[in-house]
Amino acid sequence: MADECCASQAAPAPEVDHGPQRIWQVRELQLAAVAAVLLTAGLLTPDPVGAGLTLASAVAGAATFVPGAWRALRRRRVGVGTLMTIAAIGAVALGQFTEAAMLGVLFSIAEGLEHYAIARTRRGLRALLGLVPPTAAVLRDGTETRVAPSELVLGDVMILRPGERAATDGVIRSGYTSLDLSAITGESVPVEAGVGAVVHAGAINGGGAVEVEVTALAADSSLARIVHIVEEAQDRKGTGQRIADRIARPLVPAIMVLAVLVAGLGALFGDPMLWLERALVVLVAASPCALAISVPLTVVAAVGAASRQGALVKGGAALEELGRIGTVALDKTGTLTRNAPKVVEVVGGKDVLIAAAALEARSEHPLARAILDAAADVTPAEDVTAVAGHGLRGRRDGAELRLGKPGWIEPGPLASDVDRLQAAGATVVLVEQDGVLLGAIAVRDELRPEAPEVVERLSGLRIGTAMLTGDNSRTATALAQQAGITTVHADLLPEDKAKLVEGLRNGRKVAMVGDGVNDAPALATADVGIAMGAMGTDVAIETADVALMGEDLRHLPRVLAHARHARRVMLQNVGLSLAIITVLVPLAAFGVMGLATVVFVHEFAEVLVILNAIRAAKTTPLPETAPPPAPPKTLAITTVARGDDKGCCDAC
Repeated sequence: MADECCASQAAPAPEVDHGPQRIWQVRELQLAAVAAVLLTAGLLTPDPVGAGLTLASAVAGAATFVPGAWRALRRRRVGVGTLMTIAAIGAVALGQFTEAAMLGVLFSIAEGLEHYAIARTRRGLRALLGLVPPTAAVLRDGTETRVAPSELVLGDVMILRPGERAATDGVIRSGYTSLDLSAITGESVPVEAGVGAVVHAGAINGGGAVEVEVTALAADSSLARIVHIVEEAQDRKGTGQRIADRIARPLVPAIMVLAVLVAGLGALFGDPMLWLERALVVLVAASPCALAISVPLTVVAAVGAASRQGALVKGGAALEELGRIGTVALDKTGTLTRNAPKVVEVVGGKDVLIAAAALEARSEHPLARAILDAAADVTPAEDVTAVAGHGLRGRRDGAELRLGKPGWIEPGPLASDVDRLQAAGATVVLVEQDGVLLGAIAVRDELRPEAPEVVERLSGLRIGTAMLTGDNSRTATALAQQAGITTVHADLLPEDKAKLVEGLRNGRKVAMVGDGVNDAPALATADVGIAMGAMGTDVAIETADVALMGEDLRHLPRVLAHARHARRVMLQNVGLSLAIITVLVPLAAFGVMGLATVVFVHEFAEVLVILNAIRAAKTTPLPETAPPPAPPKTLAITTVARGDDKGCCDAC
């Protein structure tokens, strides 16, 4: 692997194409084949022609690493290629043409396989951009025309017909369809989409024709951002890679010093030429190239594979931390639940819902959306103010209104109803008018149907789970029981979640799973922050260590298992690389193994490291079918009679 395998010692590689498409197109392997043919011919041909062919073989093989080593030396950098160059030149100087040729052939094969493996994994990632069609149908001046995606501008209206892919991000302005996002999120279940729905680049239109207004240039689409982020992530170094670098960087000059000592001290007690030959063998035996590529190649393969399954892992550091996770803290809303709360019951009559909707009319809170969707007509209240952590207050038709959680507003005669609804997993808010309790509204965000399966799979990986939520304890406990989670922390503020993440460690690495925005403090505090359903969400993608593109929670145990597998591969590669150096160096120094044997064993070990690293790309797709959604709940309105006045409840 020339100097390029020791990234800290070589110049940054220039921007090139996506690498060779076929293995026989790899330059190093082509030169290795030429060198192998010349070596075979040289061994079969009598001298001096045979010696000349063998020398030509050594030159052809050395062409893959000598130029790079020379360029590095001119920049005063010493790398693995330098060691191999010295060993090859020394072997030729000693007349060991066959050994020099074998070194060139085997080293070129190993370097070519590494080059091809990296190019293949990166090409697989770049293939995501192939999801963008070569042309897009667009309406301009009332005429439909086809243009290249790069020619699309903001505000253009694309015509997306059945079976076609979206060329960039947009919003549906006309029509209704289903979108297949499996190539982006790894989820096979189509998503229903109508007017106002977001369409991401690469999505396949699985239903009727729709008109989509362009909201992002093709170069800035969600798909392009994903590829860019993962390419950057593949270059980031994890702990294991930094350890490998720390070992490999000083090891190269140390090997050169060791070789000089072997040659010098050996010459004092024996044949100088014999010990010079052994010093050259030590240079090859102790070369740390396998160590230097062991982790980076694994990271490239694992991160690229995860991205093709809908999980963005931000580099080697995040990958390694993810592989060590022992506890997963899950936010409730939007993670364990659908983040689509619905009003499931109203206690006290329809006016309760109308009063609540008046206060919530201008709120963006998910509970507010549920109440507004359930109310027929809404007239916004006046002077509405939020009381942090409690609820809202305002005025309607001269009456004072309050809406908030039990405790801030006393449930009084509705205490038993509040207990019943909270025990059923609903969030309850009370409504009060002029100090008189009107009633209660129960809102429930249904548990994701796959949540129990996910908790069970995490348990199978020996990963503990905990729920963190700002909701009340009874509601949180009810949902946790449905999911199979035994550790519940409720009534939490965002800063409380961050503190709890610290407390959950107990010597184990903790991952926090949230929406990437509201849970930012906890995501930042955890060893690994995981954003759920982050497709198209800039904040979630940028802030989290890991971003799960899809909405299927089953992505979580899959990416954790994938990271564990990749970490095992890293440790195997580092261990094998160090073991080879430890065994070969003394055998080479004392002449037990000659140059040809050491070269073969050394390069064979590098090939094993490369092949093992490629195993990190193995992933398991999600099952084709997702758990069926829970049936919608019927809205129940219970009227509670009050005999102390002639309020609206008596008239209902």
